[in-house]
Amino acid sequence: MFAQFAETIQYYISNYGSYFRLQDVFDILIVAYIFYKVIGFIRETRAMQLVKGIGFLVVIMLVSEWLEFYTINYILRNTLQVGVLALVVIFQPELRRVLEKVGTATIRNNLLSKTMEPTEIKNVCDEVSRACSNMSSTKTGCLVVFERTSKLGDIVNSGVKIDSVVSEGLLVNIFVPNTPLHDGAVVIRDGRVHSAACVLPLTQNPNLDSELGTRHRAGIGMSENSDAVVVIVSEETGKISLAVTGKLTRNLTEESLRKALRKLMMPEEEDNTPKTGARKFMERKKASVKK
Repeated sequence: MFAQFAETIQYYISNYGSYFRLQDVFDILIVAYIFYKVIGFIRETRAMQLVKGIGFLVVIMLVSEWLEFYTINYILRNTLQVGVLALVVIFQPELRRVLEKVGTATIRNNLLSKTMEPTEIKNVCDEVSRACSNMSSTKTGCLVVFERTSKLGDIVNSGVKIDSVVSEGLLVNIFVPNTPLHDGAVVIRDGRVHSAACVLPLTQNPNLDSELGTRHRAGIGMSENSDAVVVIVSEETGKISLAVTGKLTRNLTEESLRKALRKLMMPEEEDNTPKTGARKFMERKKASVKK
């Protein structure tokens, strides 16, 4: 058997080897890498369920062609051809995130501009953590959005511009119930409170826990449509949550939130704080259910 296999390989090399170029090897490797990255991306999104459904329809189409079920094959083939346009609409949030990642692939994923010192970045994370802990103890609901590489111009334009230094007192004051700016989100850009009372897009994920209200759904929706990091304090329970790339991590303490923010927003080589808490957060984020 091995001898026959070797003869077959030798036959193909002798007859078709002259048509096989080095460029073909790179071409195949590049396509394989693209497929690998695409599959890795959609595995962690709700798009995976749609991909499975499409794959099932393709299998049915091939089986119907083999069994000569011409009517079923005709319907499925034409449906899948027209369905390409529908997929662009259905996968709009996921496609947007892919294009944003491609566009920012060479940009370091920092919270603030590169001109800011690590101590300034840490200070922002500390002030937000203390403010959220304060509001958690009083069950004051809040939404704080950290802008990263994805610019949130449409979001900040929906709110009221503040342009102030980030401080615990300011954030607590903004979210005091029945005040003009409490109903909405605060957006932090370049280390400053840029705007308040901003309107965020709600998530369309149907698998979320029914106990999650509008504030959590807005935070998750914001993290699905951009690379922003969103901190949420529940008005009902006082629990602190963190939304990143559509995933929600709940029941954070002031210390775990501070370490998580530093881990997410700072270059790893500049963050000299102990990594234990941050690593635990990232592990919890990966294992957490979207709820």
